[in-house]
Amino acid sequence: MVDVAIVGGGPAGLSAALFAAKNDLDTVVFDTDESWMHKAHLFNYPGIRSISGDEFLVVARGQAEDRGASLQDAEVTGVEQADEEFVVSTDDDEYVADYVVLATGGNRDLAEDLGCDFTDEDVVDVNLDMETSVEGVYATGAMGRAEKWQAAIAAGDGAAAVLDILSKEKGEYYHDFDMPSDVPEL
Repeated sequence: MVDVAIVGGGPAGLSAALFAAKNDLDTVVFDTDESWMHKAHLFNYPGIRSISGDEFLVVARGQAEDRGASLQDAEVTGVEQADEEFVVSTDDDEYVADYVVLATGGNRDLAEDLGCDFTDEDVVDVNLDMETSVEGVYATGAMGRAEKWQAAIAAGDGAAAVLDILSKEKGEYYHDFDMPSDVPEL
């Protein structure tokens, strides 16, 4: 069993993985390496002057793994709610998770299968913390935005989702604010 299962390995999914893993949540990311980032070049991402989408993915994956996230090269074939947990299925395995973060770009099939509410614009209806109408399921990035698809927005959505998860787990609003003294040696 894992704390957080993340479906999708683009900016939203990897941001969620980084925040979850660095805060000691057992985190798994499922990714088929089909991110839109392979077609991107970032000039407008905070802290980055210029980086190819491919290079960004390598760096972001490394950050998530360095903090303890498990990255699985696997397509998620289904997510089902089982009581207060979720069963995430791939062709080869099943994982049980307390929370699910959907970060599948414009593909909203898993959200629909889970029974998440959709807006009139046919995107997943989420609150400011990116939580859907299904408690414990979050939808990030393009899943909840009709036309505002952008890497920095997606990364922020992933972070917002996991900060909400961390707040629920800790029983109080959680701030993820690092100081220079917090920087781990890698």
